[in-house]
Amino acid sequence: MKKLVIYLVAEPETPDLVEAAVAGGADLIELGFPFSDPLAEGPVIQRASERALGRGMRTKQCLEVLAECRRRVDVPIVPMTYAAILEAYGYERFQEDIRAAGATSAIVVDLPYEEHREVKRVQLVAPTSTDERIDAAAAETDGWLYLVAVTGTTGARAELSATLPDYVRRVRAATDLPLYVGFGISTPEQAADVGEVADGVIVGTRLVRAVADAPDRDAAVAAVTGFLRDTRAALAG
Repeated sequence: MKKLVIYLVAEPETPDLVEAAVAGGADLIELGFPFSDPLAEGPVIQRASERALGRGMRTKQCLEVLAECRRRVDVPIVPMTYAAILEAYGYERFQEDIRAAGATSAIVVDLPYEEHREVKRVQLVAPTSTDERIDAAAAETDGWLYLVAVTGTTGARAELSATLPDYVRRVRAATDLPLYVGFGISTPEQAADVGEVADGVIVGTRLVRAVADAPDRDAAVAAVTGFLRDTRAALAG
């Protein structure tokens, strides 16, 4: 069965949303630890990060959210953040504390695989990655590879890149690890198309926007559950 991975920013109500996401069919949670300058993110996730920071979400508070999510669900939870957060907090301390809180791995978007190998993490590759870089990322990654679908930032897009199948095949030639594709996937139909060529699909901006647009927590929970049920059904064919 194809894996459905979702991204949400860590905020006080996020454990409710994570619980709803798993009820809707999510297999893995990426929990965004907000950063003031998230260069890989489009405007929707940038605004969500700014909102979270404005509400006092720092590493300590994000760890508390992570621990509460772990108490509620038993799927893998992977904090996703930027190297500056770890630089300020301490790399080994970050690794120890996220594991103690229940994380199964980490994603550090801008930390090259050559640096701080003590932080076990999922590696990212992009359409512009060389074969040598893909081989190295596959050798260093923790469990699966994150395939960035497009060159650019996160954000919903009207259609998938026509080169995605060839890109996935190129990475598949380098590794037998699961390949999950993210960036720009915003509809159940697009998720199904990704599922035709990859092992899993990552949905972020679409969910973050739905949460931001919801008038209250109950509406946000309903939006997350409904969208993911539709996406899970599409992936099942």
